[in-house]
Amino acid sequence: MPTKPAGTLYRGKVGMWSWVLHRITGVAIFFFLLVHVLDTSLVRLSPEAYNAVVSTYKTPLVGLGELGLVAAILYHALNGVRVILIDFWRKGVKYQNVMFWVVVVVALIAFAGFAPRHLIHVFHLG
Repeated sequence: MPTKPAGTLYRGKVGMWSWVLHRITGVAIFFFLLVHVLDTSLVRLSPEAYNAVVSTYKTPLVGLGELGLVAAILYHALNGVRVILIDFWRKGVKYQNVMFWVVVVVALIAFAGFAPRHLIHVFHLG
């Protein structure tokens, strides 16, 4: 009689981590968009309240949060393309591990191009 493996079936492999990161980044992006819609809607209620809220966003802490948001969007978008390829490309499942690492490398390269310029702006170094 076959026994059922203990714990998770993924056992910490690439597929599990790409799935977990995709869900985490998706939830983070969702909450950013929710806050963005809510704070933008303030302009219709009270322009003064809108200006007060937006002025609180001009801090280094929020600037670092924006950096995290860009990283989340890059990973989520590129991994979404990977998921589409797995679903619709005949060899997608065979190459899903390689595609994950391609996603990570491309996201890191794009992030490396964005981060220095953003940090210069956030910390007023330019």
